[in-house]
Amino acid sequence: MDASIAALAQHRAVVIEDHLPVFAAVLERAIVAIELFAVLLLFVGLAKFVWDYLASELTRADMVTRSSRANLGRIVPARYILMALEVFIVADILATVLSASFASLLFLALLVLVRSVISHFLENEIRSIRAEEQAK
Repeated sequence: MDASIAALAQHRAVVIEDHLPVFAAVLERAIVAIELFAVLLLFVGLAKFVWDYLASELTRADMVTRSSRANLGRIVPARYILMALEVFIVADILATVLSASFASLLFLALLVLVRSVISHFLENEIRSIRAEEQAK
């Protein structure tokens, strides 16, 4: 059983680059562009969070209002992180299509699992913050 799994992992599948080198080059560039877009989303979310945080701290509002604004401000980076994770998954799927190996497929499955768990907990935190704010 272990030998067959090892043989499957070492088996070289048909790779797009072997048959369509121009398409593979374009796809590689597209993957880089998609990943850069995901990183940009993370930076935009961080910038908005810092802006909202500073705005909430620099106002002359009472502590409860500032705390409420800060909690609502936590939703912004969480949303951007979720969007960036989804975009990274798209890039990973395309990279897996490009390499078409068993190892990259397993790696993709692990990445999607980890990112799904992170997304789940971020969504729970967002719901919790919104419920807390609506209860006030």
